[in-house]
Amino acid sequence: MGGALTAFAPIWALTGLGYLLSRFGVLGDRADAVLTRLAFQVAMPAVLFSTLIGTPFSALADRGLLAFVLGTVLVALVAFTLSTWVFRRRRAERTLSAAAASYVNAGNLGIPVALQVLGSSSFIVAVLLFQSLLMMPSMLAAIESDVPRDDGPRWRRLVLLPVRNPVIAASMLGLLVGGIGIPLPAVVLEPIHTLGDAGVACALLVLGMSLHGDQVAAGPVGERRRAEAVVVVVLKALVQPGVTLGAGLLLGLSGPSLFAAVLCSALPTAQNVFIASSQYAVDVRFVRNCVLVSTLLSMGSLTLIAWLLGGAVA
Repeated sequence: MGGALTAFAPIWALTGLGYLLSRFGVLGDRADAVLTRLAFQVAMPAVLFSTLIGTPFSALADRGLLAFVLGTVLVALVAFTLSTWVFRRRRAERTLSAAAASYVNAGNLGIPVALQVLGSSSFIVAVLLFQSLLMMPSMLAAIESDVPRDDGPRWRRLVLLPVRNPVIAASMLGLLVGGIGIPLPAVVLEPIHTLGDAGVACALLVLGMSLHGDQVAAGPVGERRRAEAVVVVVLKALVQPGVTLGAGLLLGLSGPSLFAAVLCSALPTAQNVFIASSQYAVDVRFVRNCVLVSTLLSMGSLTLIAWLLGGAVA
């Protein structure tokens, strides 16, 4: 597991670099907004497209993945319900709370952890497919339906969402190309992969930049936000792996399949959720805190799960 923990090093290094770049004004006042747009409009679509064309849909036919999905959906529903009735949040904010509690960092962190601990990336690739195909488009559609805009009626925006939103458009195009089996030459795929790699760095730099000049809200509003952040992080770091474990046992899983499902459910909140919140200027500080704290806690929870379940598998 020690080797897998090195996967956290780029996260902290680039987040720290982002803070320093903002602290000393190296990239100017609006660098975070530019990098956010680059990540959301260009890099994230590249990642989703390359994921969907390169992953066979047969990867979804896995009982371990079903346990993971059940844990994800149940925790997301709990977070959404609490955000609605306890914390009294609007729809876009509830959606981001649910995503922060359930959307795992399956890419730049999940793949190296899976390779080091599980010895294979096949399960985490199936998780990436599930999140790219269902979770990300659903999250963005819910946010879009609640964010005020001046470009026409809400129903028309939602109908045109697959065309207007580059993330959803790339997902649909990747689904089409992968489903039909259209072979793409390396001269097309290599730039797409390179753009996707750049998106991870952009997201982490923006995450660090958001730490500079941050002001914590005071009074009852600030206290409610901090309380909700604690709830979301607990759901992500502790409850989601526990629910996934229970779902796996009910499905009759054991050994490597159960281990993979629980381990991957313990991954922290993905920075893609933060980029979405930054793009729409909704709950940026809240989501950022959830990403950072869940990432910190996951270093311990992943190690514990690997020790408990990994030993049982061995």
